[in-house]
Amino acid sequence: MGQAGDQFARRAEELLDGHCWGGERLYQELCGFAASRQLKQYCLRVTGMTDPPTLSSNFSCLQEHDAQLVRLGMLAERYFPDDPNTSLLKLRQLAELLAQLVATKVGLYVAPEEAQYEMLRRLQDGGILPREIAQLFGEVRRAGNAASHSMAGDHGAALAALKITWQLGLWFHRTFKDPSYKSGPFIPPASPKHENEDLRVELDRLTRELTDYRAAHHATAQRLEFAEAKLNAAKDERSFWEQMASEADQAKNALQARLAAEPAQAATQVRENVAHFVYAANAAAEALHLDESETRKLIDQQLRQAGWEADSVVLRYSEGARPTRGRNLAIAEWPTATGPSDYVLFAGLTALAGVEAKRKHTDVSGALQQAKRYSRGFGADDGVQSPGGPWAEYHLPFVFSSNGRPFLRQLATRSGIWFCDVRRPDNLAHVLDGWYTPEGLTALLKRDEARAHEQLKTEPFAYGFSLRHDQQAAIQAAETAIANGKREMLLAMAMKQSLPSVKS
Repeated sequence: MGQAGDQFARRAEELLDGHCWGGERLYQELCGFAASRQLKQYCLRVTGMTDPPTLSSNFSCLQEHDAQLVRLGMLAERYFPDDPNTSLLKLRQLAELLAQLVATKVGLYVAPEEAQYEMLRRLQDGGILPREIAQLFGEVRRAGNAASHSMAGDHGAALAALKITWQLGLWFHRTFKDPSYKSGPFIPPASPKHENEDLRVELDRLTRELTDYRAAHHATAQRLEFAEAKLNAAKDERSFWEQMASEADQAKNALQARLAAEPAQAATQVRENVAHFVYAANAAAEALHLDESETRKLIDQQLRQAGWEADSVVLRYSEGARPTRGRNLAIAEWPTATGPSDYVLFAGLTALAGVEAKRKHTDVSGALQQAKRYSRGFGADDGVQSPGGPWAEYHLPFVFSSNGRPFLRQLATRSGIWFCDVRRPDNLAHVLDGWYTPEGLTALLKRDEARAHEQLKTEPFAYGFSLRHDQQAAIQAAETAIANGKREMLLAMAMKQSLPSVKS
């Protein structure tokens, strides 16, 4: 067998004598020294296996749905250290395929030419995609488009997209296969040769989480170690990755043809089970555990949709981001005397609000106290214009907290966007279903609520039609409740006669 064969034989003897591993683990250890197909076949015979084990990755659970999903996920992981741009492109393709498979399973697939944005919109409108999942799909789509159109893609963006796409894969698997599936932690990819400090910190954090999980879950840890070992053993085999990339390209056209050939009768049968899919999709979305960096990606996008410039990786105080005339910026990690605020919202040079971002299952309403603490410690320097005040101990008039989730009444304190106007001590915190726009928050700053309530008290009921005494009393009671900060009330008035229409 030559020198390579002799080296392999020595290694095989050492492993067989010194370890009691199972077949897959032993096979992988031997294959690390098996350079030829002949030696790999020998590995199978030695370990008593009939077929080589499937190469695993963060996306291995998707093998049960379509091998193309796993190919794209593994290629994205493989390209990450050296070519984050291509990694992003593969992740975009994976997310597109996931959306197409979702549409196929619920009878809503149209054609491969349909834009991803349009497909996601239809799936969300149909109740198949929970809003949180649609946001994750949208984040991968935007990152992939940026990589495709402007060759923009750094390791930070690629790592964030890898983690988000992994979460989408878990959601898909739990929705359509195994609702109780437990994945273990994300397996971080290989580190690039030149990593910046933020990337190093994030990769170190992910590695620590994986190590802690392995310590607490020994049996599952062995499977994770095996998956990681298989990737490491194959990562230097150029022919392996070239073959996988070729298979991914070839499978793309075949898969599109298969999706397009979905029989109309089958699609009709699937639609009858849509209610089941909607329930499963929402349950799977609830099972996701987004970390703080993934949560910030969601909040970034929500802020952008409301008109703010937001990117918690790029627009950070430590990266030199500062308020600028004519721009509405959400600057991340703004330092205060009481700690860094996750975001501070600026309309031009004026600081308007502090935002606290929390993990998914955190009590969001309680996190407002932390945002208030940063409002107390905020200082108007670095060219910042004061919004007025201070208001007692507060230097920022508004505070928000969010974990990126849409508001769910049954999870009121752990969802939605919690907000408080701290200029008056009797203002109560309440939940919003969306973010204030820069214009809306600026208008709120200028609004004098005390004066408005006083004007309302003295405003006559001269609207061109008469109101009974009990109707006037009901309206005045509602106005008083609003002035006292109440945001929900029931107003019932018996109407004995039709009121004339009023043209605005």
